[in-house]
Amino acid sequence: MSSGTGGTGGGGGAGGKQLRVAVIPKGLTHSFWQAIKRGAEKAGGEMNVSIDWNGPASEGTGVRDQQQIVSDAVTKKVDGIVLAPIDRVALVQVIDKAAKAKIPVVIADSDANTKNRISFVATDNYKGGAIAAERMMTLIGGKGTVGMVPVQANSQSTEDREKGFEETIKKLSKGAVKVVRSVYGESDRTKSMNAATDMLIAHPDIVAIFGPNESSAVGALNAVRNRKMLDKIKVIGFDTPDVLISAVRKGEVDSIVVQNPFKMGYEGVKAIVDYKAGKKVAPRIDTGVTLLTKDNIDKPENKALLQ
Repeated sequence: MSSGTGGTGGGGGAGGKQLRVAVIPKGLTHSFWQAIKRGAEKAGGEMNVSIDWNGPASEGTGVRDQQQIVSDAVTKKVDGIVLAPIDRVALVQVIDKAAKAKIPVVIADSDANTKNRISFVATDNYKGGAIAAERMMTLIGGKGTVGMVPVQANSQSTEDREKGFEETIKKLSKGAVKVVRSVYGESDRTKSMNAATDMLIAHPDIVAIFGPNESSAVGALNAVRNRKMLDKIKVIGFDTPDVLISAVRKGEVDSIVVQNPFKMGYEGVKAIVDYKAGKKVAPRIDTGVTLLTKDNIDKPENKALLQ
């Protein structure tokens, strides 16, 4: 799947030549990646850039597919690559291959174990996890057992959220709150729901659950719903699929930690354009993180975060 956009605005290559940038997400289905696509295409339209949009069908099993998509982009000699690596280790070889071919790479959302990138455009994911932990502490009164549905091994972004959550809970509670981990949800809503269900059965004292990405949060919500425990177990999620937005408004989910994926896509493409134009590109671009609750989710200043 690919989508090309071009425009007559500023940017592009030497002599006004249209640049071609490959934007490669972890997957194609989650609303988060579709927002990145919209941001990339907005930048493309403004900066005379053609966007090649392609990613694995599944985040949980798509490492090899993503490696091949990056390798294909190098073979096509694109002018730049914006990549959200599924695995911080497994994608290093193809990232380095791009660098060797003198194709600039911007890493978006989730980092990789390489220095061969011109910029890292992402949320402060540790901070996002810490914000969720602070909210959790308020909800449960600073004591008890809470659950978490981890996402996927070697996914840097979600590992950072999980670490921020666990370390902040430990720091703030001084041991009064126990964090229980389920098995990995593998970026799949059904697998995440099953993992959360098994965790709730094994630990009936759990009073709240944190889902550190879209699929884990929706899975946790569905597990709590199915066990008819919405009045007993608080849920905090991450990202903005319609089901979570609706659940926050209804009070079924207490809150969601929200990124700005549109900005990630936009800034990722802009970084490539600036680099090709010889401009200085910041090595780290923080796209922000916000906690949305029933009280503030519909405030005007948060409207753009829900698109």
